[in-house]
Amino acid sequence: YGQALGLERVAEIVREAVNDSGIGKRGSCHMFRHTMATLMLENGADVRFIQAMLGHADLKTTEIYTQVSIKALKAVHTATHPAKPIRSRLAARAGSAGDEAETLLALLDAEANADADEA
Repeated sequence: YGQALGLERVAEIVREAVNDSGIGKRGSCHMFRHTMATLMLENGADVRFIQAMLGHADLKTTEIYTQVSIKALKAVHTATHPAKPIRSRLAARAGSAGDEAETLLALLDAEANADADEA
């Protein structure tokens, strides 16, 4: 109505909007703040910049506040884990062999045999 909104009213609007969205989580302004910080971190923002944006005096507060999502953690693990070559061969074989457990065992047996042949 042309006047400033109070903090309680903003919180109420956000809470109602999130509840009406059907995502199954309680809504709050803090949730948006946390999500923004987490997404910025996942997309490569330096944690010190996030700290400044959030107004945290201590970096430890920001590190606790920003969580790396499981999706991002899996992506980093997949991209950097030493077993990456094995995974890519396993994926190639899994498409034709079907059962991943059997494929993994066959792959490990083949590598063990190759190592034994080299020795």
